[in-house]
Amino acid sequence: MATYQEFIQQNEDRDGVRFSWNVWPSSRLEATRMVVPLACLFTPIKERPDLPPLQYEPVLCSRPTCRAVLNPLCQVDYRAKLWACNFCFQRNQFPPSYAGISEMSQPAELMPQFSTVEYVVQRGPQSPLIFLYVVDTCLEEEDLQALKESLQMSLSLLPPNALVGLITFGRMVQVHELNCEGISKSYVFRGSKDLTAKQIQEMLGLTKPAAAVQQGRPALHQEQLFISNRFLQPVHKVDMNLTDLLGELQRDPWPVPQGKRPLRSTGIALSIAVGLLEGTFPNTGARVMLFTGGPPTQGPGMVVGDELKTPIRSWHDIEKDNARFLKKAIKHYEGLANRAAGSGHCIDIYACALDQTGLLEMKCCSNLTGGYMVMGDSFNTSLFKQTFQRVFSKDYNGEFRMAFGATLEVKTSRELKIAGAIGPCVSLNSKGPCVSDNELGVGGTSQWKICGLDPNTTLAVYFEVVNQHNAPIPQGGRGAVQYVTQYQHSNTQKRIRVNTIARNWADAQSQLQHIEAAFDQEASAVLMARLGVFRAESEEGPDVLRWLDRQLIRLCQKFGQYNKDDPNSFRLSESFSLYPQFMFHLRRSPFLQVFNNSPDESSYYRHNFVRQDLTQSLIMIQPILYSYSFYGPPEPVLLDSSSILPDRILLMDTFFQIVIYHGETIAQWRKAGYQDMTEYENFKQLLNAPLDDAQELLQNRFPMPRYVDTEHGGSQARFLLSKVNPSQTHNNLYAWGQLPKGSSRMNWYLFLLQNKEDSLLKQQLFIRRTLCLIQPDFTGLLPR
Repeated sequence: MATYQEFIQQNEDRDGVRFSWNVWPSSRLEATRMVVPLACLFTPIKERPDLPPLQYEPVLCSRPTCRAVLNPLCQVDYRAKLWACNFCFQRNQFPPSYAGISEMSQPAELMPQFSTVEYVVQRGPQSPLIFLYVVDTCLEEEDLQALKESLQMSLSLLPPNALVGLITFGRMVQVHELNCEGISKSYVFRGSKDLTAKQIQEMLGLTKPAAAVQQGRPALHQEQLFISNRFLQPVHKVDMNLTDLLGELQRDPWPVPQGKRPLRSTGIALSIAVGLLEGTFPNTGARVMLFTGGPPTQGPGMVVGDELKTPIRSWHDIEKDNARFLKKAIKHYEGLANRAAGSGHCIDIYACALDQTGLLEMKCCSNLTGGYMVMGDSFNTSLFKQTFQRVFSKDYNGEFRMAFGATLEVKTSRELKIAGAIGPCVSLNSKGPCVSDNELGVGGTSQWKICGLDPNTTLAVYFEVVNQHNAPIPQGGRGAVQYVTQYQHSNTQKRIRVNTIARNWADAQSQLQHIEAAFDQEASAVLMARLGVFRAESEEGPDVLRWLDRQLIRLCQKFGQYNKDDPNSFRLSESFSLYPQFMFHLRRSPFLQVFNNSPDESSYYRHNFVRQDLTQSLIMIQPILYSYSFYGPPEPVLLDSSSILPDRILLMDTFFQIVIYHGETIAQWRKAGYQDMTEYENFKQLLNAPLDDAQELLQNRFPMPRYVDTEHGGSQARFLLSKVNPSQTHNNLYAWGQLPKGSSRMNWYLFLLQNKEDSLLKQQLFIRRTLCLIQPDFTGLLPR
């Protein structure tokens, strides 16, 4: 019999689902006492090479309020050709095409191993993929040249029938016509004037028929054909022309006085891009790809004035309500994001500059539409170039690893309701009997729109158990959840993927040990972290940390075993043992701590955290640390300052950075050049081992992480020292040296225990002290 860990892994590999609890408490009261909500991490289009799509459409329940899809959990009467829906118990007739089914000849969607199936929708026309480049020309010459080369490279990666368009902006915004041969023609807009969607479409001629209607051809088709021929052209037709046009792009010609920032009309450029796609290809897969090298400085959406002496807003300014343009800019970009999401278009932001570029204000454009957000120092770095190239990576079938215009619908059995979702999605406000009144994340609906997603895009879906305590579920009862994802595949097919999941109910009074054993601490840590990040967007940082602390203390009170007034007796079972450790590192992470991060950096970190899968999310919460030495193969070590030793090389993966740290002795040997001497070949191999492992990580990560090679005493050692648990303090120095710089936090637990006097404080500290025994220096759980 498989263990719960094997069961959890099998379900993730097959269905792309990780639940916080894999045996569900059978009543609302008991579910609230579990502290961690019943929720799951769901990857809608997880790669499944062994899952060929079915070339027919799904069979739906006939009840209008249900419309669940036929699945292996349904009861089937093969003689009468009837099936009973496992969600609403409606009896349904099979369609005529299923006349030949029997117990020995089942369709794929009824086989137990196919809890996940994918259908190809044959009806309706296929729409091409659309890529609209929105390019900032207020860049340094070197940066602009590198960006032009990357854009020209991307044209060779697009499918020949994909449509491509170009908008450039500086002080003015230019929409380029691509069907003009031998001449460059563009529509120019003032970057300081706010325009409505209707005005933009009228100025671009998107609302007027372009030519007389030919006999036998509908006017709408002719108009759309004309429009696409002007601004959006198939790659195979304009490859050469667009390559030349990109090559001829010049820096914004408007002079920039000394002490001023260039006037950059990002808000209007994005508004025109959204309006162009709204008027030409609504509800069609499209990417708006914004490349910007600085903050918007004029027009709607500006985040800072053009005076260099006025710095861009910081967290301190925001807390003091001293960010002059913040609210208006956020309102502008939220309006654009909602319009793009309504049309099924996603917005990517590639921001490369040494200063902030306004990601805090623009983040909703990517967060609500499922677009990418990439932040770097320059367009001329490998970090941007390789990340941008990976946007167009292909799967095992040679097709793009991206999908467009997805709609996710969640259906539940009667004992469950949907509380909400957290991820790159917007609500479709679909009310129904399975929607809870208590919202977690984006709630009040059972359907969400995800305009852009890839095989790693993961949503957190939260549920509420509504079964009453006095209405027990029969022994052996199972709850079910069905996820129906409709999307446009990168090969332009319309597809529907259906995942149907079931778990056992258990009475928490008599079967608590089963519920406890089925706890998935990794998924639960990520689910609670997403809730914390969601709250951090609208609440004060200390309030979010206190909420996390209270949840952890309640969980330990519920599932910990201890003797009263004896902290050393505290124990957590194996299925909970890592959870406090994850919470400790989450509290110190850049997702909840804004200290030493700009508002743009915090927005970038949070954006990536709420869209990545479980493995990558755990790396972000608790970075991985490997140690390399002469004494054996590489081994994982604690993310603790005690792991920093003079004769070790450390490799740390934080998702956003790959750090190689050389200990003091190793660094001295390297400076002495021992690796170049033949008699020290083993030292050379030791130096190369982490480099090879780092290279493998760099090749597969999206977005590409920053690579840092440092040593003891180096300035960039701060990347490592800021992440490790500072267990070594001035009371407990390193055996080989001194307290590491940048890691001088005091162990507040020891301080409080040394200075406490009264017994009341002892009682207040009991649970907190026991947690500190699990994870040393768990300072956040101690009262200030």
